[in-house]
Amino acid sequence: MDGLMGTLWLAAVTVIFGTAIGTILAMMRLSRFKAPGEFVRLYVWMLRGTPILLQLYFFWIFLPRVLPFEMSDLACIVTALIVNSSSYVSEIIRAGIQAVDIGQTEAARSLGLGSGMTMRYVVLPQAIKNILPALGNEFINMIKQVSLASVFFINELTTSYRTVLSATYRPIESIIIAGIIYLMLTTVLTWVMDRFEARMRRSEGTVL
Repeated sequence: MDGLMGTLWLAAVTVIFGTAIGTILAMMRLSRFKAPGEFVRLYVWMLRGTPILLQLYFFWIFLPRVLPFEMSDLACIVTALIVNSSSYVSEIIRAGIQAVDIGQTEAARSLGLGSGMTMRYVVLPQAIKNILPALGNEFINMIKQVSLASVFFINELTTSYRTVLSATYRPIESIIIAGIIYLMLTTVLTWVMDRFEARMRRSEGTVL
């Protein structure tokens, strides 16, 4: 249970902060200025094109050497997970915004709303309907990705499995139990997301 709580905590923190950073990156990508968009394009290309385990090692080695203050292994790994998640979330948010009919933006601008107010009050509320299910899937995926933190002995479910294994010397039973916990967790979360999407579809049908 301690490892399970650690896994949920790491996944939640990663997705929350990854979403915050990803939103900023998506806005930069959609900016009319070329330089921010090219920076985000390079950022996403690098992070989505390299293995997450390699990124964990990079931040674990790199951050303590370049920062003027001390960072724990946990802080380095969480930072790496957040940075990785932000690259995927930024694309989710960008796609959700671009899926909103351009006529909505044109109508808002014709009413005198600026670009910022149009994005905040017209585009984003509609884009959230497309974004939330994908963010839920990102959270479920991150629960499995967090298992890589066990390489650095960060407290989560796979690390707990290794601890139990070293104490009991029963590898098959330990890994089966850990696998069942992962499967139950992702199944419950997937069911919750499916119900949430179904409710959103019903609400849209009611509005129509």
